[in-house]
Amino acid sequence: MLLLQFSTSHYCRKARLALGYKQISYQVENLTPGLHILKLKPLTGGLTTMPVLLPQIQGQPQAIADSTQILKFLESYQPEPSLFLTNHEHQTEALMLEDWLDESIGTATRFVYYHFRAGEGKQIDPSLFSQMVISVVRKQYGINDVTVKLATSRLAIALAELSIRWQKSEYLVGGSLSVADITAAALLSPLALIPQYRQGYPWLFERIVQIHQLCGEQLPPGLV
Repeated sequence: MLLLQFSTSHYCRKARLALGYKQISYQVENLTPGLHILKLKPLTGGLTTMPVLLPQIQGQPQAIADSTQILKFLESYQPEPSLFLTNHEHQTEALMLEDWLDESIGTATRFVYYHFRAGEGKQIDPSLFSQMVISVVRKQYGINDVTVKLATSRLAIALAELSIRWQKSEYLVGGSLSVADITAAALLSPLALIPQYRQGYPWLFERIVQIHQLCGEQLPPGLV
């Protein structure tokens, strides 16, 4: 299998965690933001978002776009170890958490992270290319002081909810690892480079490390 990705994307990290948890052999191809659409559009029927998984297996789809769809495909392709919970109510709850994390919290993390990288976190990689990418992302998504303030509030609510769940149990839902845990560990991982989050939420990064180790995935920057 081949995973088309942006190397720094937390949504692509989500796909890698799932592949690693299921112990599926795969390779990655890192694409350049902007130029990536030249490769993706013909494969996905016009979609331009990452990640995209190419199973490269006879009888399987040519390409699966979107991290949620990739996890669904992997679950059907190799059911064990499962990321879907056997209890119907628990599985529904896990999918709702995944959707909330994908659509709201992953976006909030992106806003806070790129705002940090453009300011006090600029020294992490002050190269011209890195700063150009950050500038493009900020412009593309409308990242500014106002939108970052809203994103920060959303993250505070999310971390309060996850704190209750993860400190009560090893898993966000039910009694085993699910799509909810994988999604939270991936989409919140960029916060590891931001001092206020590292200092304020040590339990979060302990859990992110545990899930990465369980999935055999390299730790995100800030946790290595």
